[in-house]
Amino acid sequence: MMTTFKGKLVDIHRKEIYPASVKVKDGIIEEVIRISSAPPFFIMPGFIDAHIHIESSMLVPREFARIALRFGTVATVSDPHEIANVLGIEGVEYMLDNARSAGLKFHFGAPSCVPATSFETSGATVDAAQVKRLLDRGDIYYLAEMMNYPGVLHDDPEVMQKILSAQQAGKPVDGHAPGLRGGDAAKYIAAGISTDHECVDIDEAKEKLSYGMKIIIREGSAARNFESLHPLIASYPSEVMFCSDDKHPDDLLKGHIDELVRQALAKGYDLWDVLRIACLNPILHYQLPVGLIRPGDPADFIIVEDLKDFHVRKVLIDGKVMVESGKVLVESKLYKRANHFRVRPKGPRDFALHDATDPVPVIRVHDGQLVTSKEWIPVGDIPSVFEGLTQKIAVVNRYEDRPPAIGLIRGFDLFKGAIASSVAHDSHNIVVVGTSDELICRAVNLVISQGGGLAAVGNDFEKVLPLPIAGIISASTGEEVAEIYENLNHLASSMGCQLKAPFMTLSFMALLVIPAIKMSDLGVFDAEAFKFY
Repeated sequence: MMTTFKGKLVDIHRKEIYPASVKVKDGIIEEVIRISSAPPFFIMPGFIDAHIHIESSMLVPREFARIALRFGTVATVSDPHEIANVLGIEGVEYMLDNARSAGLKFHFGAPSCVPATSFETSGATVDAAQVKRLLDRGDIYYLAEMMNYPGVLHDDPEVMQKILSAQQAGKPVDGHAPGLRGGDAAKYIAAGISTDHECVDIDEAKEKLSYGMKIIIREGSAARNFESLHPLIASYPSEVMFCSDDKHPDDLLKGHIDELVRQALAKGYDLWDVLRIACLNPILHYQLPVGLIRPGDPADFIIVEDLKDFHVRKVLIDGKVMVESGKVLVESKLYKRANHFRVRPKGPRDFALHDATDPVPVIRVHDGQLVTSKEWIPVGDIPSVFEGLTQKIAVVNRYEDRPPAIGLIRGFDLFKGAIASSVAHDSHNIVVVGTSDELICRAVNLVISQGGGLAAVGNDFEKVLPLPIAGIISASTGEEVAEIYENLNHLASSMGCQLKAPFMTLSFMALLVIPAIKMSDLGVFDAEAFKFY
């Protein structure tokens, strides 16, 4: 059956806009021809998120698709290492299986760093032999972000074998090297690392570009680098992509890659450069089977009302209408569950701070960034920390019943209460910040009672978002998750926290591969020297 779509074609290849008729048969574009006139809508390639962890939306792929499709996203480049750190290969298979019926085109990579480091307890290990088997599959498109840059710099055999497997399979290798400069950056990139989404300033990005790396401009829920990196759009339109990396459900309901497109155009950048970055570059770099409105391509495109707001009227994936008149045609369904959660409830005494060094290292949070800085306080000041701007942070091992690791943190600015999460990159133990051992304990036990989740507690309230799938993903709809999540953020704000995304920020306090100081379930960690304090 042949279906014809007429409108003003946004031809990225020719950099032209003209009335056109697009004929689709059996999911493939049969013909694209110029016509004399067409309806006042624009037919254009869809947007692509060039690096995202779907699990960070706390939604299964199908629920993520139900939201992202409405904003014109047709494809993602997705790293499943969050669920892999909990469930191993079983977690990767879970994401692949759920994504098959999602409508949106998900392109998953083989997670390269499970666990991310040996300085924490994870739920699984994905070794070089398993990575090779994944990369040999047709439904795995790349080696996901190589966070273990010290392993690359020191030619770790296991790390180098994973990179070699990707090269032998003809698939790209994603990078993750915040702040890496000079000779170290050059060696890291020369090993075959092709992208980085962790640049925080323009000089770092330009240096990495000079070594042949592509830069992915990130604008997520916690890390937002667009304002620092947007000048790359004009200078390097062929070497840049857009991504969200981690996008929580309340933010996803407001927009996706279309937001970055609007921001870039509002700053005066050329339409063709912006659309190349948002729609074309990821397809070329990752060799994605996503159509670009050419004869023989899969019929993947969007129809929008204008080229300023990009209000979506229709989305087609493989010729099937997924969004019609702004309404998503993908339905919610019940989702199977898999988990790995073995910790028993804790008591307040488990969160007492013992045997502290003098002075005590303190994590300093910076809003909108994943990087932290280190501060110090004398041991004698510890009894009064809850009375000021310093709170206690703890990480509780979820895979084995062990004593929590305890530290100190500044930047959450809670004056009462506690917030806890089993979304704690990358091993997803339970991380908690609070103003008393009793409230910290309540928040942790609330998470444990659900087999994973996000929790906020005060003297007279408690609220939890259950995450029964791997302890990091909800089995509910995107709208339901977003509503509860937004409520949790409001509760954190009512306790004094002024961070834009407190739970997202909290989840990165256990990510040991991001400088400068973080928390593991084994203790306070120097993420620059790669050792415990």
